[in-house]
Amino acid sequence: MKKIVVLLLAAAYLAGNAVAAQAIDFRIRGDWMFGFGLVDTNYVKKVGNKKVATTDDFASLQRVRLQMDAVASEALSGNLFLEIGETPWGRSARGGALGADGTNLIKVKRAYIDWLVPNTDLRIRMGLQGITLPNAAGGSTFWDDDGAAITASYTFNEHVGLTAMWARPYNDNYAGELQADGSVRDVNFLDNVDMFMLSVPLTFEGFKLTPWAMYGMIGKNVTTGGASSTYYDYGTRPFFMAINDPLINAATENPIGRFNDSKPWVSAVYAGLPVVIDAFDPLHIEIDLNYAYVESRGRFDIRNQADGRVRRADSRREGWLAKALVEYKMDWGTSGIFGWYASGDDDSVTNGSERMPSFSPAGYFTSFIGDGFGWGTFAGRAYDQSLHYGGTWGIGAQIKDVSFLEDLTHTLRVTYWGGTNSTRMTDYLGMTDATTTVGVSPAGFYLTTADHLVEINLDSVYKIYENLEARLELGYIINGIAKGTWERSFHHSSFSKSDGYKAGVIFSYKF
Repeated sequence: MKKIVVLLLAAAYLAGNAVAAQAIDFRIRGDWMFGFGLVDTNYVKKVGNKKVATTDDFASLQRVRLQMDAVASEALSGNLFLEIGETPWGRSARGGALGADGTNLIKVKRAYIDWLVPNTDLRIRMGLQGITLPNAAGGSTFWDDDGAAITASYTFNEHVGLTAMWARPYNDNYAGELQADGSVRDVNFLDNVDMFMLSVPLTFEGFKLTPWAMYGMIGKNVTTGGASSTYYDYGTRPFFMAINDPLINAATENPIGRFNDSKPWVSAVYAGLPVVIDAFDPLHIEIDLNYAYVESRGRFDIRNQADGRVRRADSRREGWLAKALVEYKMDWGTSGIFGWYASGDDDSVTNGSERMPSFSPAGYFTSFIGDGFGWGTFAGRAYDQSLHYGGTWGIGAQIKDVSFLEDLTHTLRVTYWGGTNSTRMTDYLGMTDATTTVGVSPAGFYLTTADHLVEINLDSVYKIYENLEARLELGYIINGIAKGTWERSFHHSSFSKSDGYKAGVIFSYKF
C-alpha cells in the first residue's frame, strides 16, 4: 500500500503544480474491489482409487485499479491505468500476510495517448490499451483484453465510420533453442504475433451493425515457451483439451512428436458480423456471427488411448459460431432468451480441429462459467472464466433487473450447455489422474455430443451509496459429463464426478 500512496501523492503533486501555460487537466478515477467466496469446481472427485487434488473452498481477496488522465485538449490526452493485486488475504507472496508488507502485484494495464491528426477528424490511439473486437450477444469470443496497439478511427458521417488497428500482442518471449555445444540459438527469433484489423461501424435509427475482419501473422516460435505459451490454448493448438492449467496442456494432449517447423510464419483470419436492433422498442435483439481460421503449422504424432495406435494429426484450426440475444423490457424487469451454436471437432485428428480458434475471449452470457461481473478467476478457481464457446451450444432464459426493494436488483438465469465435439476425441487425451478436471479448461468447457451441463445463476446487487455497491453471486452447475466417454481419457479408469457451486460477495467502490 505504500507504493499506492506514493503514486497518489505524485499524481496530486503534478496536478497541483501544472503551470497555466501547459493547461493540462489531470483527472484521477478508479475502483476498489473486495471479494469473499465459497466455491467448488472440482467436477471430478476421484479417478480409480486416487483422489483428485483439490483446493480450499473459501477465498478472500482484493484488487485496486487507478486511472489518471492527462487532458491537454479535446485533441490530445494521455491515460495511465494501474492495477494493484489481486491480493488474496493471507498469502505472503502477494502482500496479504501478516504485516502486509509483501510484494503486491502492481501492473501497468494501460498506458496510451489519444490525439487527432491536425485539421482532420482522424483520431489515433497508441500504446497499451484495451482492445475489444466488435461484438454483440454475450461479449467478444475473439479478443477482449489489454494489449499494445495503434488504433485509428474516422467518422465519415453520422451513419458510417471506419476503424483500423495494428496490434502486437506477443514478441521477444522466446528463450531460444539449446544446442549440443551448450550455445543457445534463435533467441527472440520468429516469436512475434502481429494482428491487423479493419471494421466499418454502420449506425442507423434503431439498427447498428459492424462488419469486421482481422488478419494475423504468427511466428513459429511464439508458442514454444515464455509468456506467450498460453496463446496456444486459444489459437493454434488443434485439440486443446480439458485441464485447469494451460501450461501443462502439451503433456495431457499426449503428443509424441514435434511439429514440422519448416514454416517461419502461419496465417490466421478472424471475422465477425455483430448486429444490434432496437427499432422495435421495448424489444431488443442482438445477433453475432463469427468465423476464424488458423493455418496449419505442420503435423505431429498423437497416440489413440483406445487402440494404442499412433496417428499423424494436423495443427490446422477452422470453425464458426453464431449467437443471439432477445430481450423484452417491462416495468418490473427485463426478460430475455439467448443461445449459441459453435462448430466442434469431428472424429478425425488428421484434418485438424473444427473448433473455432480464439485469441483472448471474454464471453459472458452467464455469471458462473462465464465472466459476467469481470472479477476474473476468483483466487484461481475455474469459474468466471473468459470463454469463447468453441465446441459447445447452449440456450438460456433470464429475468434481470427485478427489484422488490429500493436500490436492490436481482437477475435469475438458467442455461443448458451441450457439446458439438465428437465423443471419439477423448481417445486422444491421455490425462493424468491427479491434476485433471474433466471437461473444463481456462478457455472454457470441452464438451462432447454426449455431455451436458445445466447452469443456474442468481445475482443480486445492492447500492449502498452512490459509489459503493455489494453484489451477491450464487451459482450451481449440474454436471452431466458422460462418464463412459471420458473414462477413455483416464486410461479406462472409472471416476466419480460432482456438481459445482459458488457463493460469492463482492464489494465495489468506484470513483
